[in-house]
Amino acid sequence: MLSTEIKSKINKLWDKFWARGIANPLVAIEQISYLLFMRRLEEIDNRKILEKKKTKERYISIFAGKQEYKWSEFKKLKPLAMLTLVSKKVFPFIKKLNTQDQAFARHMLNAVFVISNPLLLKEAIDAIDEIYDEILKQQDAGQSFQDTQGDMYEYLLSATNQAGKNGQFRTPRHIIQVISELIDPDWNDKICDLTSGTGGFLLGAYQHILTKNTSKKYLQVDENGFSRGILGDKITGNAIWTKLKENTFFGFDNDQSMVRIGLMNLMLHGISTPRIEEMDTLSSQYDKFETDEEYTVIMANPPFKGLVDKTGKSKRLRVDTNQSELLFIDRIIHMLKVGGKAALIIPEGVLYGGGKAYLQTRELLLKDCNLNAVISLPSGVFRPYTNVKTAILLFTKKKLNSPKFNTQQVWFYDLRSDGYSLDDNRKRLNDYPLPLLVKDWENKPLANNKNKKARHFYVSLKDIQENAFDLSINRYKEFEYDDKEYVPPQDLLTTVLEYEEKIIGELKELAALIKK
Repeated sequence: MLSTEIKSKINKLWDKFWARGIANPLVAIEQISYLLFMRRLEEIDNRKILEKKKTKERYISIFAGKQEYKWSEFKKLKPLAMLTLVSKKVFPFIKKLNTQDQAFARHMLNAVFVISNPLLLKEAIDAIDEIYDEILKQQDAGQSFQDTQGDMYEYLLSATNQAGKNGQFRTPRHIIQVISELIDPDWNDKICDLTSGTGGFLLGAYQHILTKNTSKKYLQVDENGFSRGILGDKITGNAIWTKLKENTFFGFDNDQSMVRIGLMNLMLHGISTPRIEEMDTLSSQYDKFETDEEYTVIMANPPFKGLVDKTGKSKRLRVDTNQSELLFIDRIIHMLKVGGKAALIIPEGVLYGGGKAYLQTRELLLKDCNLNAVISLPSGVFRPYTNVKTAILLFTKKKLNSPKFNTQQVWFYDLRSDGYSLDDNRKRLNDYPLPLLVKDWENKPLANNKNKKARHFYVSLKDIQENAFDLSINRYKEFEYDDKEYVPPQDLLTTVLEYEEKIIGELKELAALIKK
């Protein structure tokens, strides 16, 4: 968790970009990402040099013959000379570091270093060094460096948490965390987010995998009540680490800036080769890129209320609509391998909409998959950016184009609080409802889940069919109304008059005392 000092320094860094004319958060975060990457490159290179010395293996520094490209060297220059070197030499250098088959190198080809003010570059470099000094202080105090560095980047990304086009909002970190707990990915999975944005879900899955493979003595309870650890000391095989860092996390986004930011986010968290592509996964372009049934885990929060151009829409999609929130469900069913799991955040209207496309989507979901759970989220989860009521769908792929229903019952959960105030401030509360949700999820086979007045319960396929495939919790939840006895209005009025007479009497006594 970031200290107040680090947050303050990050805020000041944002102010410097704003004051020097770079006000767009996405542009600013891209430029800051490049600088962070330059700094991290030198650290990684120095660490490899030390490691190879210990094993007496030969290693050629990436800065061989280019010592002036190191962060520690160019930051000593005067502002104008620094800007010239970084923009003309260092930035082109980092763009060509990796081979062309790696996503980062390919998406960096068209990247542009837009910082043109020498003083801004100098201020930004000094600010980043100050932030890292604070990170090292936390490290000395027992906080994990990689964790704090990752938290810093997440805090930087929070500036992108403004309303975007077509209902695009960053998913709150604690919601990603609880979804990771529910879906429970591991290193042997192939994990995808088909609308990956800043890479939050992929990062959440990675940190969950590290936590479940970290010894108990290295775990700490975080602000949401979850145990967390990023050491992963139980993973001992190099082949597993290689698979985890190079061939586990896949993403797609149709915005190139978000692709670069997502790649940088994962790389700064220790995923050496994330695989994020610039692509609209609802398009026919995706059909040419990848076949069906590729992934064992999909976690996503697709844009709300988006409209798709029918001319470029994938021919594989079966729902006759241009509403993206419905098409993404169909696409995920296609992308999952048989037995694969998905967690998807949707606007709650998808659960009860009466149109033909809504009914068809829910029927496909119930037939092709086992719809494990519908978790109703509080309406304030995405405030202050939207008050749209949302839900989490958890489902397991059974058979594409199944003629029969593979869902026999659905578990419904009413999450009334996510642990934060449901107003625009979203302040942390004292309760821990998300670990309770995970505990209820894990224990649901042992509980009495037929009581529809409870926080969670099962609904049979038969009931769902009889209600036009309605999957909203309010369709099935039974509410208790307590009969209360009320004082008759005439008695209340009599009591008020008695109090009034008493007050008037006491005022008269007070007035008499004052006259004396």
